[in-house]
Amino acid sequence: MDTRESKTPQEEYEHLREVRMPEDYEHPEPDAEQPEAKRPAKGWHWLVLGVAIAIGLFLTYRLLSVAWL
Repeated sequence: MDTRESKTPQEEYEHLREVRMPEDYEHPEPDAEQPEAKRPAKGWHWLVLGVAIAIGLFLTYRLLSVAWL
């Protein structure tokens, strides 16, 4: 985030050009400033999902084992 009070004329021109340019919804491309948007996911979401399911099963088992006592 840019916290400067004023922009140079070149920065102001670039900002106005970006704001006025209509967005291309038919051919969206990731921004050059966001290289992570170009990379596919590495599979971490599956690991997180697996851990969440394992914790849920463990907690359910513990809850049911206490309820039977």
